[in-house]
Amino acid sequence: MADTVPSVADTSVGPTTSGADTSVSAPGKLSLPTLTAMVVGSMVGAGVFSLPARFGVATGILGSLIAWAVAGTGMLMLAFVFQNLAIRKPDLDSGVFIYAKAGFGDYVGFNSAFGFWASAVAGNTFYWVFITATIGAFVPAFGDGDTVLAVALSSVGVWLFHYLIARGVRDAAVINRIVTVFKILPILVFIVVLFVAFDAGVFSDNWIATGYGDLGSLNEQVRNTMIITTFVFLGIEGASVYSRYATKRQDVGKATVLGFLSVLSLFALVTLSSYSVMTQPQIAATRQPSMIGLFEHVVGDWGRWFISAAVIISVLGAYLAWTLMAAEVMYIPARNEDFPAFLGRENDKATPITALVVTSLAVQGLLAATLVLTDALNFMLDLCTSLALIPYFLAAAYALKLGLTGESYANVAARTRRKEVIIAGIATAYTLFLFDAAGLQFLLLSTVILAPATLLYVKARSERGHRLFTPTEIALCALIVGGGITGVVGLWTGFIAI
Repeated sequence: MADTVPSVADTSVGPTTSGADTSVSAPGKLSLPTLTAMVVGSMVGAGVFSLPARFGVATGILGSLIAWAVAGTGMLMLAFVFQNLAIRKPDLDSGVFIYAKAGFGDYVGFNSAFGFWASAVAGNTFYWVFITATIGAFVPAFGDGDTVLAVALSSVGVWLFHYLIARGVRDAAVINRIVTVFKILPILVFIVVLFVAFDAGVFSDNWIATGYGDLGSLNEQVRNTMIITTFVFLGIEGASVYSRYATKRQDVGKATVLGFLSVLSLFALVTLSSYSVMTQPQIAATRQPSMIGLFEHVVGDWGRWFISAAVIISVLGAYLAWTLMAAEVMYIPARNEDFPAFLGRENDKATPITALVVTSLAVQGLLAATLVLTDALNFMLDLCTSLALIPYFLAAAYALKLGLTGESYANVAARTRRKEVIIAGIATAYTLFLFDAAGLQFLLLSTVILAPATLLYVKARSERGHRLFTPTEIALCALIVGGGITGVVGLWTGFIAI
């Protein structure tokens, strides 16, 4: 999840101007190193601190290597998709969700934007649960981040950040530079220390981990890691979201790929180093955030304080950045007439205040829900990931559509077009696989969220005098509403367990 974004003050603009020349430097423009740092910061968030136990529950070393290879290939193809879209459609610079609108119509674009926003809200809720779960290792009353005290502290934090942002504390650049140091350095220390403490016997026993119980087939093990591998890569679109601020349009794609490859290496090393010091069942039983328990196991009590401090600093910075991002994701569509106009309002500090209020209220509502969830931390992680799959899939599908139809490929070599079609096809297939890996439960929960949001779409269309739905959109709306109703019934009957 993203930790680095430009200030909302910088992004508070009206509808984007198509065909603007973004190849020349201008005040406030972002260079390739800055964009790359943005992508790295976007992906290295709270999720990395929970990787050991999430993998330990599902698989051994062999399964984890295959999982990272699958996820790495799939997400790299998605990174290439964003790179190619930045080149083929340079006028589409309002973020990842704009591709869905361009490719499949207004209603699909609306659902992509709303799904991205809802994913950010679930991710922000995850952050607060993660922070209070970390504190729970020292103060038992906070539990696993799902107690009344944990929700109360989180609620104070939500509205404190809301107040600061509303008052004009919007430029996260300085904060995030500090946060990035406190975030990356402890992770590197973790990797080095655990490999220094490498136990060849433990590592060998963890290779397939069959001696510790039934983890299922290798295929099942890999599938069970797909949600966490996707979650930690959320933010791969970080450069795309703010592509209109790039000094050179080509830098958007380069930054996405460079940042992704750096982060993939980091995540894989965190996972592998964990298997070198503890057995798979021990890793699986480690309390989240599991990096804390593993580091403490190797270095002693000070390790718990060291990683815990890194977690809290990192996640607070991430929360600020993603609150800004969520407000941006509501604000820009409202200014582009895809969301109701009231969501595009600003206060006297140039903050998109209505979008900020709605975002804070939504986080508050999900925090209240953690009191009745059986595993609030992993539930919010899985919900966040499932919702993010919607704009990812639609962006990949749009790239595939462009390649197959030849749109935007005039004067482009046939070989280049074939290569980009293959890339988009793999990315589309990978995101479809992720929907399957997420399971029916989270697919239905996604429609529970999207179905009532259709009222916002109807309001946006009505207040601008636009046609509500095309025949195809009516069918899609019926499918989403039907899924939402099924999801509500499933929650009521216990078919969907949360």
